[in-house]
Amino acid sequence: MEVATLILYGANVYVRPFQPDDAEDLYQLRLRNRTFLQPWEPTQSDEQFTRAAQQEAITKALANWQAGTAYGFGIFLNNGGHLIGRVNLSNVVRGAWESCTIGYFLDQAMNGRGYMTEAVGLVVAGAFTQLGLHRVQAAVMPRNAASVRVVEKVGFRYEGLAEYYLKINGKWEDHNIYSMTVEHWNATLRGTTITGHCSGNTGD
Repeated sequence: MEVATLILYGANVYVRPFQPDDAEDLYQLRLRNRTFLQPWEPTQSDEQFTRAAQQEAITKALANWQAGTAYGFGIFLNNGGHLIGRVNLSNVVRGAWESCTIGYFLDQAMNGRGYMTEAVGLVVAGAFTQLGLHRVQAAVMPRNAASVRVVEKVGFRYEGLAEYYLKINGKWEDHNIYSMTVEHWNATLRGTTITGHCSGNTGD
């Protein structure tokens, strides 16, 4: 697969793999949302909010794409192409499982417009139609109402509560576990809530 050509389009946003020249925009995005995202992320050191760190993160993300171990997407506005967030498919396991986990964030200034729901829907569609995955799992803290709304609108199914699941902002937090399989997506969502498509040569 040609990483640089995998672009999934929606009505308002598109998602694509990060490229080296996205480093400055990613740095600015992370910097201005540092306080906003702090309650929802693992503890971040000051060194992680530097241009060098974001360049390194993109280099690692591209290596993960090539290895097939994770797939990181930037979220960009159709109107102007501005970077407004990120969606990651991580912990990819092939073989009998063909599954991954999903994580995401959006610029605080862009909240409440449906962009995150659209972007997550696009990436889930890409996971099933372009990346050959069978199941995508999301873990969301119960009090993160905005993130709960995203996974529910996309069509993820609630599986249960995992106690002390992830260490977030220095504390082990309970998380709701949600999942989507390709069967559920094909049966209920394909061609309705998913509006994106793939552009360019994505390989065989």
